[in-house]
Amino acid sequence: MAISISAVLLLLILAVIFMRNGALKTSHAVVCILLGFYLASTHMAPTIQDGLAATADIVSRLDP
Repeated sequence: MAISISAVLLLLILAVIFMRNGALKTSHAVVCILLGFYLASTHMAPTIQDGLAATADIVSRLDP
């Protein structure tokens, strides 16, 4: 759960930065949001969740 919230916050922060710089238009952001909702309702959602969890696990084990 904490990983999902962190990923959502990171993506939200990036979207806000891109929108403020003009690199991401509002219509593009809406399309991305709709794509996220549609992906969440497909059978790919558990695979995406597992992939994000595995990536976060690998990153957390890295030593600087």
